[in-house]
Amino acid sequence: MDFDVFNGDADGICALVQLRRAAPRPEAVLVTGRKRDINLLKRVDAKAGDNVTVLDISARSNAGDLKRILGAGASVFYADHHNAGDLEDHPNLTTIIDTSPETCTAVLIDHCLAGAYRAWAVTAAFGDNFPKVAKRIAQGHDLPLDKLERFGILINYNGYGASVDDLHFHPADLYQHLADFDTPVEFLSSKPEIYAALDAGYNADMAGAISAKVLDETDKGLILVLPGTASSRRVSGVYGNALAQDFPKRAHAILTQQRGGYLVSVRAPLSNRIGADTLVLQFETGGGRSAAAGINHLPETELSRFVSLFRKAF
Repeated sequence: MDFDVFNGDADGICALVQLRRAAPRPEAVLVTGRKRDINLLKRVDAKAGDNVTVLDISARSNAGDLKRILGAGASVFYADHHNAGDLEDHPNLTTIIDTSPETCTAVLIDHCLAGAYRAWAVTAAFGDNFPKVAKRIAQGHDLPLDKLERFGILINYNGYGASVDDLHFHPADLYQHLADFDTPVEFLSSKPEIYAALDAGYNADMAGAISAKVLDETDKGLILVLPGTASSRRVSGVYGNALAQDFPKRAHAILTQQRGGYLVSVRAPLSNRIGADTLVLQFETGGGRSAAAGINHLPETELSRFVSLFRKAF
């Protein structure tokens, strides 16, 4: 049996599209969820002889289940750019892990495939807030960058929410819509209604985000608070990305209210894309990568501590 396990954001989805265009596994069990649902390997019941592909979720956060799956005799291919922790050396484990702040999982897969589906990697890099990387790997290719940038942002936007009920499309369904096409342009020509739905939702949610409350502001950092609505939960990550692009020397944190606390998205300054993961890992539900990270639940009682550590980090 085959399992395809992937983050439900632009990077995870586009990474898998590339892999399965190159090596189809139509019967693979798809295991994914909203962007913050990263403990996905707990849902994989693999046996000896099974093949598990894991894309764009932290090995550090899934270490116990990764060990369980390998112990059961399954083979695992793991590609990611998040904090991996200490990976065990196992004959059934193949890894491509690169935590440098200027790459993403879809770009790692693009390298493996020698650029065979480059437009999908470009789309993912734009969506994961790596526009410079996207433009660099697009050089020499005749690609509609503005269109791919917007599409990547919309795929990424679709992954944010407190549950899949907040999302416009379940990430597994969105992946299946995309997986039949060699390029994003072919998809957009064939299924414009999906793009239109995401675009309309994004525009409406971003319009609401501009009224976010300022919690803390310095020359080097800005912390904003959004109300606990589905719209806020959908837009929190992409709004943080947009602010990072507009103010590249400033760090940003977007806090979305939830019962008893906040959902947190952190963006390190684009001019120095380090420190986000170090900050959030000081909190129980924190995780991510050096440039962008989050906390699934920051208790109200920890808010002042977060503000203090955010200021120290950036």
